[in-house]
Amino acid sequence: MPPRPNWAVVIAVMLLALLEVLDVTVVNVSLPHMIGTFGATPDQITWVITSYMISTAVVMPLTGFLTGRFGRRGVLLVAVVGFLVTSVLCGAAWNLSAMVVFRLFQGAFGAVLIPLSQTVLFDAFPREQRAKAMGIWGVAIMVAPLLGPVLGGYITEHYVWRWVFYVNLPLGLIGLLLVWGEVKDTPHRHQLSTDWKGLLLLSLALGCLQAVLDMGHYREWFESRLIQCLSALSLAAGIAFVVRGLSIDNHIVDLRLFRDRNFSLGCILIASYCMSMFGTIILMPLLSQSLLGYPADIAGLVFLPRGLVSAVCMLLIGSFLAHRVDPRKLILFGLCFTTVACFEMSRFSLETDMWGLTWPGILQGVGMACIFGQISVVAFDNIPRERADEAAGLYSVTRTLGGAFGVALASTFFVRQEQVHWNVLGSHVTQYNPNFERWLDLQQLDWPTQAALGRLGGELVRQAQMLAFVDIYLAITWSFALLVPFVLYLRRVIHGTGSSASVPVHEA
Repeated sequence: MPPRPNWAVVIAVMLLALLEVLDVTVVNVSLPHMIGTFGATPDQITWVITSYMISTAVVMPLTGFLTGRFGRRGVLLVAVVGFLVTSVLCGAAWNLSAMVVFRLFQGAFGAVLIPLSQTVLFDAFPREQRAKAMGIWGVAIMVAPLLGPVLGGYITEHYVWRWVFYVNLPLGLIGLLLVWGEVKDTPHRHQLSTDWKGLLLLSLALGCLQAVLDMGHYREWFESRLIQCLSALSLAAGIAFVVRGLSIDNHIVDLRLFRDRNFSLGCILIASYCMSMFGTIILMPLLSQSLLGYPADIAGLVFLPRGLVSAVCMLLIGSFLAHRVDPRKLILFGLCFTTVACFEMSRFSLETDMWGLTWPGILQGVGMACIFGQISVVAFDNIPRERADEAAGLYSVTRTLGGAFGVALASTFFVRQEQVHWNVLGSHVTQYNPNFERWLDLQQLDWPTQAALGRLGGELVRQAQMLAFVDIYLAITWSFALLVPFVLYLRRVIHGTGSSASVPVHEA
């Protein structure tokens, strides 16, 4: 009979992972209120998100180095305490500069919580129950972004926006106590050397890339000199980092982990999947609030059924189905559900009601449950146990960057397509168009009057935005379908009781 996992450890890492991921999306809803508090512009307030994402992207790949030098338990404790302290400071921020600095440190402390929660769960469960462990982990990682708008919308609508940071305290303190008492430490390597040049190159490459993704949309991308400089610096630092990583033995991040086919393909799959998934998540509040007129708290409820269905299905699949079915088949099944759901989203219209917005999300939740945990199981199948923390850091940063790419691409594509449809629709506004004359009659308007121009302009914006949403959802549908070949190229995972700890990565 396999040993039972320590459920106190499971609850601890679940809480910590939930807090870190939730803090990315729960703040988004509060940004308009922060603008009023700090007297900032919409362009300036985005640094509340950008600073958090940059520090997260930079620190996350260093997880393996930090745990090797200081031990897993010590890194976790410092990270939790730092995350909670900076959460309180964010809630008490007195101006925008203070908020950005505190968010920068909050992201740095929180960066290691995701990869370490994954590896702690791997160690808490026997090998044949890894799918169950990743199902539990996936509940926090994939459901938290969906619950973020719900919680953030409710807090912002009924309380003060500062409470989106203060709510971290009770759950974080419970997680801290459980980590202190239950999580075991790992060996320290006190003689572990630090590749400072590699660290600098990695920080430049990821930090500049994340800044480009977060700010590009607001600065017209490569029309901005700042975006051009940041992109060039990121590319140069990235190339230098890879060249250095392949030429020396004691690099800050071991890029030889990518020699394992399943790990490489798993990183590609999770980055691509999160890129498309976060594109749909970032669009839905804009569609439901700006276009269909729902208040923030009601619009957030659109995500609730998707999150609940995804959580329940992840647990059921991990407990009863994953160890009996090839993970690749589950991933393909999930891609089918997700693709169909996005295709249905591409059929949204201005007459779509709340149920019409919700049920494709439920389908998507089933797909998420089949995909997310199984990609992790396949990716880490051949990773040695002593390299798990480092691999988890790389895996998590690809997931984070994939989501950042998705948000940036969706925002840019929306603005571009809205302008395209505005021009196309506007070209049909002429007195020689019988449909235009019929619309004026239905609206009881005379042309050209101020009232008619105002009503027509508003209607053109609504129609152009709706068509832009349709275009984006259709593009995302194809992006999910294009992931199928990557799944087919994955190696089969053998469900067994052995350990992969003795299998060198370079022989995989």
